[in-house]
Formats: sequence, structure tokens, C-alpha cells
Amino acid sequence: MSAWVAGLVLLSALMHAGWNLLVKKGDDAQLDTAKFALGCSLIAAVCLPFVPAPDPQCYPWLMATMFVHVAYFLTLAEAYKHADLSLAYPLMRGIAPILVAGISFAMGEILSSIQTMGILIIGLGIMLPSWMGKPWQTRHQKGLIFSLLNAVIIATYTLLDGYGVRLSGNAASYTLWLFLFNSWGILSVLIWRRGYAMVTTQLFNGWQRSFLGAFLSMASYGIVLWAMTQASIPSVAALREISVVFAALMGAWFLKEPFGLWRIAGATLVGLGAASIRWS
Repeated sequence: MSAWVAGLVLLSALMHAGWNLLVKKGDDAQLDTAKFALGCSLIAAVCLPFVPAPDPQCYPWLMATMFVHVAYFLTLAEAYKHADLSLAYPLMRGIAPILVAGISFAMGEILSSIQTMGILIIGLGIMLPSWMGKPWQTRHQKGLIFSLLNAVIIATYTLLDGYGVRLSGNAASYTLWLFLFNSWGILSVLIWRRGYAMVTTQLFNGWQRSFLGAFLSMASYGIVLWAMTQASIPSVAALREISVVFAALMGAWFLKEPFGLWRIAGATLVGLGAASIRWS
């Protein structure tokens, strides 16, 4: 992976951690996610006239991934409902790139031994801080099930989007069409759960923050999709999960969350894994 591509993927990871920090600092994570989604849709609608149409070959992939992204939203909410954030989030983000690597290999994607080692190290580094000292308590079991399911969903949409964007011929166009329709699916789910009146009365409160989160979300994923046209899908997917380390640092700085020895050890492993992917 070239230094240019790796640097942009790291920037994407920082953006991803940034919009997750905005969600975490808010009072209602589900509502904030829907507001960010609506912002993404509006940004996409404004930008679409300035990009070429994607190649029709990608349409089946684009349609399939929209449903998977909505499923991601549903399982994410359930995982956070039944398990601590510090347990569920690293589990989802740590297992997903390992699944992506295994499935990609089965589909013919060629990975070097160094790349494979780097992906495994990143996965371990992400999961290590949350699992050390965390017993398998009964109250977490349902959340862990949803977390594992969400990891599978993350791996699924990563692969769908990775191959879809390669067929599209234009990463920006693919990203904009994805966010235009995917966002409305997420919003529909929230209306179904909360009611039309409640959602619409709250939707445009704090719109500046919503558009900031929307921009960070779109730019982050757009960079990742472009990077998947330049490097192997598993390597990009694993390198992007460094966002977990950025999120932990932001949590320690802005939210005064602890950043103990296990998080330092995990961050070190993630750094080593990222370096091995970069130089492979």
C-alpha cells in the first residue's frame, strides 16, 4: 500500500472517530445517527449533479449494500442497548476486518503473509483493551450476540462496497448514491420505532452539528471506498479500524475516559499491524 493511500485511510479513521465522538457526546445516539444520515442525504443530493453516473455493473451491489447498512443500524442499536460500549464497539470493529480478510481470500483476493499478520494484529489490538478484565457477565450476553452479528454485517457491507465501487468506475459517484438512499432507510427505521411526530419535531435541532457529523461520516467512508480501488480490500478495511485507537484517545482527552495500560498495549499492537500493512 502506498504512503499516499495509507495516509488518506488514516485520515478517514480519524474522521470516523470524530463523528462517533459527536454521537457519544449527544443525548440520544439513535436520533443523532438519523440526523447525521439525513445530513448525508442532503449533501449527496447537492453533489450528485457534479459527478458522472456510476457504471450500471455496480447497481446490484449498490442495492444490496443499502439494505445491509440499514441492518447495521438496527443491530448496532441493539448491541449498545444490551452491552457496554467499551465491550461491544471493539468487538464489532476488531472481528470485522478478520472476517473480511478470510472471505476475500476465499473469493480470490491475494494477501501476502505480512498483510495477513498485520490484519490479525490489528484485530487483536482493537479487542484486547475491552476484553482484559471483562468477565462474560450474564447481562452482557445478549449484547455480545448482537455485537457478533454486527461484525458479520460490517464485513458484509465492506465486501459489497469494496467490489461495488470497483465496478462503478467512480468512487465519488458510488459514495454519493449510497448515502442518498441509505440515509432514508435509516431515518425510516427510526420513525417506525419512535413515531413520525417525535422524530420530525427533533430532526432539525442542532443542524450545524448534524451537518458536521454528516460531512465527517461521508468523507470518511468515501475515502475508504476510493482506497479499495487502489489497494486490497482487507488491508484497507483493517487499516481503517485504527479509528478505535483514535476514538479511545479522543475519549481520554475530551470525555476524561481512562486510558490505561491495556489500551496502550492495544494501541501499540494496532500501530504495529498498521505498519506491517503499509510496508507490505
